[in-house]
Amino acid sequence: MLVVNLLCYGYNCSSELPNLRLFDSAMSQTLRNLIIGTLGPKHSHAWQAAVLHALDAVPAAELRAFPHTSGLLAAFAAGKIDRAVIPVYNTREGGGKQYFGLFRQISEGWWISNVVLPVSLSLGVFTLETQPEELRGLIGRRAVFRQCEDYISRTFPDIALTSVHDLEAALARLRAQGGDETLRHGVIDTGEMLAAHGLHVAERELAPHSRTRYAVLGRELAKPSGYDSTALLTRPLDDRVGLLVDILGEFSRRGINILDMSSENDPQTQKLQVYLEAEGHIEDEAMAGAVAQIEERIVGQKNCIRLLGCFPRVDMRPKHIRSVGFIGTGDMSAWFAERLENEGYRVFMSGRSTELRPEQMIPDVDVVLICVPISVTAATVQQYGPLLADGKALILLAGEASSTVSTALEASGSGVEVMLVHNLWGPQAATMKDKNAVVVRTRRSGKFCAEFEAFLYKHGASIQYDSAARHDLLMGIGQKLPTAVSVALAMTLAENQITAEEIAGHCTLTSLYPILAMARAHSQNPRTYAEILSMRGESGKIVRDFARNLEQVTAMAGRAEIQELCGLMERNRSHLTERFLRSRMEQAKAVDQVLGAML
Repeated sequence: MLVVNLLCYGYNCSSELPNLRLFDSAMSQTLRNLIIGTLGPKHSHAWQAAVLHALDAVPAAELRAFPHTSGLLAAFAAGKIDRAVIPVYNTREGGGKQYFGLFRQISEGWWISNVVLPVSLSLGVFTLETQPEELRGLIGRRAVFRQCEDYISRTFPDIALTSVHDLEAALARLRAQGGDETLRHGVIDTGEMLAAHGLHVAERELAPHSRTRYAVLGRELAKPSGYDSTALLTRPLDDRVGLLVDILGEFSRRGINILDMSSENDPQTQKLQVYLEAEGHIEDEAMAGAVAQIEERIVGQKNCIRLLGCFPRVDMRPKHIRSVGFIGTGDMSAWFAERLENEGYRVFMSGRSTELRPEQMIPDVDVVLICVPISVTAATVQQYGPLLADGKALILLAGEASSTVSTALEASGSGVEVMLVHNLWGPQAATMKDKNAVVVRTRRSGKFCAEFEAFLYKHGASIQYDSAARHDLLMGIGQKLPTAVSVALAMTLAENQITAEEIAGHCTLTSLYPILAMARAHSQNPRTYAEILSMRGESGKIVRDFARNLEQVTAMAGRAEIQELCGLMERNRSHLTERFLRSRMEQAKAVDQVLGAML
C-alpha cells in the first residue's frame, strides 16, 4: 500500500520496489488466491505495475504475463485471470484513442483501480566496450520508441529501429546470429529487463518525466472511497449541433469536474463516440443525475452511456502537498477545507475551539493556512510562524497584504515558502468559479504555493497577481470604500428619517446600486465589515482621497459650476477609457434587466 500511494503522489519510488525475482518466487510458492494478468515479459514496466497492484491486493496474487493485449483481454473475458493490468496513458505518448480500442474489446468487468509508474528507460548494449555512437540499430517495443522519440532523434537521427512485441524472442534471435551484427545493436527498455538478459547499461533516463498509467480491470465495481473518478464511454451517437457542449454542460452545472475527455468516430458507423473521466462515483447523486439527464433529455437514447468503471482518483501530475493544516476554524476555513479534502489532501483544523492545538499540528503538515480575522492575523503569524520548519509553506488567507506579508517573512525561516491569497467571496458561495482571487507572491513562494494556485485555478477562480502594497491600494476601491460609503449612507438615511418604503418608491435603477450594497453590508456579520474598515496600509488613502474629492465636487455643485463639472467628468472619462466604459455599460444593462423585473 505504501509504495502504490507514493507513486500516485508523484514520487519516484523505483528504489523502494522489491526484488522482482524474489517476489515472483515467493508468490509462485505461497500466493495463489488471486491471478493477475499483465503484458510481459517479466521485469517490463507492465510487470512492475502488476507487482505494485499485487502488493495492494487482498489477499495476494499470482502474476501471469501475456505477449499481446488481445491475449490478455481474452484470458480476462474467459475467466482465466481475475484481474488485468493494462497501460492506458503515458505522459510522453498521450492516451486518447487507446481507450476506445481497448474497451471495445472488453465485454465484461470494470475498471476498478489504477497504478501510476514512473518510467525509467535505459540503453543497453551487449558488451561493456560498445559505445553508443558505434550502434547501427535499436531494438525495442513500439511504445518505448514513442516515449524516447526526443532522445532517439537527437542522438541517433539515422539509426534503424526494429519494433518488436516479444523482446525476449528478439534478443534470442539476435544472439543466435552472433558476430559484429549483434554488437552493433542497442536495446531500449527498463534497467531490470536489460540486466535480466545480460545486457550492460550505456545510458540511463532516456525519457525524463515519463509516467505511465495502468488500468486495473476487475470483476466487481469498486465501492466509493470518497475520492473517486468515474469513466464513461458513449455508444455511437447521432450527429446534432451542440451535442458535445450539451453533454459537458450537464456535468458542469452540477459542479462535476471533467478530468479527461477524448472523442473519435466509430470505425463501423462513423458516428461520434466520447470518452469521459469525471470526478466522483457513479453512486453520487450528482453523477447519477448527470448521466440520467444526458440519456433521457440530451441524447434521448436509453443506455447510450456505458459505465466503464469507478476507481480512486489518480492524478498524473505530481502532487507535492500531502497535508494541509488550518489555523482558524471559521466558516471560510471550513469552506476551503471541504474542497481541499475533495482533492485528496489530508486536512487538519486547529484553533481556540479545537482539541488539536496549532503547535501540535504544524510539525505534521506540509502547508499551514492561516485564516483568522484581519485584526489578529499579524499576531497569529508572529506566534506560529517561527514553528514552521524549512521545506514547509505558510499561506495567508487574508485581506491585508503589506503588513501581513512582511510579518510572515520576518517571523518564519528563510526556507519556508510564503504567499498571500485574498479570496473575494464569502462562505455562502457555492463555488469559486469566476470569482476573483488576489495572489501576492513573495521571493519565497515555491512548489507548494504553486500547487495551491493550481487548486484555485482548477476550481475556476479568476486569479489576479499584485504586489503587497498595490493589493492594499486596490482593496481600498474593492472593499474599504464601498463599505465606508454603505455605512455612511445608512447613517444619512437615519439622520434624515428616510424609510425603506420611501427608498423603494424614489430610486432609479442607477441609484439602486448603492442601496443594494448598503443592504448587503448591513445584512451580514458586522464584524467582517468592521474589520475591512479597520484595515491599515494603502487602502485608507483611497477613502481619504475620496472624501476630499467628494467635498470638492459638492462645493462645485453648490456654486453651480456646470461647465467645470462637465470638464471634470470628461477628464474622468478619458482616464477610464472608452473600452472600460462600454464593457461596464453592458454589465449595467444586464443588471438593469434583472432589477427592473424585480421592481
